[in-house]
Parts: sequence; structure tokens; C-alpha cells
Amino acid sequence: MARRELPEINAGSMADIAFLLLIFFLVTTTMDVDTGISRKLPEKQDPDIKPPILKEKNVFIITVNRNNDILVEGEIFMTIDKVREEAINFIDNGGGLGNPIDDAEPAECDWCEGAKDPASSDHPNKAVISLESDRGTSYGTYIAVQNELVGAYTVLRNRLSEKLYNMSYTQMLKDNKNHPSERLKNQITNIKKKYPQIISEAEPTK
Repeated sequence: MARRELPEINAGSMADIAFLLLIFFLVTTTMDVDTGISRKLPEKQDPDIKPPILKEKNVFIITVNRNNDILVEGEIFMTIDKVREEAINFIDNGGGLGNPIDDAEPAECDWCEGAKDPASSDHPNKAVISLESDRGTSYGTYIAVQNELVGAYTVLRNRLSEKLYNMSYTQMLKDNKNHPSERLKNQITNIKKKYPQIISEAEPTK
């Protein structure tokens, strides 16, 4: 008795269908992507400038503990919405004389609008903000505090820039990035010199 040959199965169409399904899933499937934290780092300090001898009143210490509590000078509890205001008051106090930078820069801060409290910072170029944290501090709280401190400098720079040049410091940075000019560069340098961003970030405590 002759053997019956099994008919061949045409798999060409199945391969096409599988390929189409693969393309479909690649196009429609969403993948979780880890995103980083967008943050502008503190400005690089001039290495030629010698570190000044710090007075206790010229250092504004902010501590974020393992419970994400924000403390000023190690004892005053503060909410995140108050950090920027307190930092501005400290930086802009102008209660004394500053470090001489050049002959054209007055030792007294005649552009400061602070309370001139003798118990607070002498001058913006002497005002140091020290940010301390604990290893148990959450990244979210730590970054939020950093942003408020950087925001304090931005507020002060914008205010002075509007007064001197009728343009905000933020806008000058954008304009200089899109259309660089020597005039804008000098104006930006002048504002940064009057309100230098001095933020010290200590190693987290255990």
C-alpha cells in the first residue's frame, strides 16, 4: 500500500502575521524610563579668591534632618515655603562692610535693601549659606531646599538688574545665550559680583 504524503503547510503568511504583531507591540508598548533630577549646580567659585575668615553671623546654617525637618541655626524649625524669604533677608542684610574686590566696588552694600541688622550678615560677598543634611534625608526635600536657596539669589539678582538695566537678570541670561554681546556679558558679571552665590554643601551626617 502506497504511503500518503502529508501536505506541506505554507508558513509564509504566519511569519508575516508574527512580524506585524511584533511591530504592533513595539509601537504601542510604553517603557518606563528613569528620569534624573533637573537642577542647576552652584556656580563655580574663582580659584584665585582666598577664602575669607568667617564670622559666625556671616554663616546661615540650614539643616535637613533624617525626618526631613528643616532647621535654621540648628534649633529653629522652618517650613519649605519660608526658606527663600529667610535666605533673602540674610544675604541682603548689608549690616557691615564687605570684602574689597576692586577699587570701583564700595565696601558698604549701598544696593542692599535689608534690615542692616548688626547681628546678621555684613555684606552679600561675605554671606555664606551652609546646607547640611543627614543620610536619611529624602532627595526630594534636599533638592527642594536647594532650589529655594538658588531662587533667593535669583530674586535678588533680578531686582538689582531691573533697577540698574531695566531688565531682569534671568532675561539677560537668555538674551546673552541667544545673542551674545560684550555689553550683556559685563552686565551679568556685575550683577553676579554684587550678589555672589555662596552656598556650601556639607557631607551628609550619619
